[in-house]
Amino acid sequence: VQLQASGGGLVQAGGSLRLSCAASRRTFSSYDMGWFRQAPGKERDIVAGISWRGGSTHYADFVKGRFTISRDSAKNIMYLQMNSLNPEDTAVYYCAASTRLGIPTTPSSYNYWGQGTLVTVSS
Repeated sequence: VQLQASGGGLVQAGGSLRLSCAASRRTFSSYDMGWFRQAPGKERDIVAGISWRGGSTHYADFVKGRFTISRDSAKNIMYLQMNSLNPEDTAVYYCAASTRLGIPTTPSSYNYWGQGTLVTVSS
């Protein structure tokens, strides 16, 4: 099972980025997936999650209204559209897949992880 995250970079406050997570077909069609982030010295937190069919989503309170998670079954890619970024969003962002249903929110509930992509928001 392989996950490949990409799309991070440096952006000014108020700007936007779109992260992508490419997954193998088996992963994509079977598992709930999520985006997590980890800032230096902090724990890894859920940012958003999406059910294996894409019909249900979950967002952390701190990104509601700013970020949108989606998945493209034809391309086996999950996205995280991030708008209105602020410096507090600076972190390494990870995509992950879980064999558990119900869009788990804890890192320990996810079985597979991508390598992470760095997002830096300047003030």
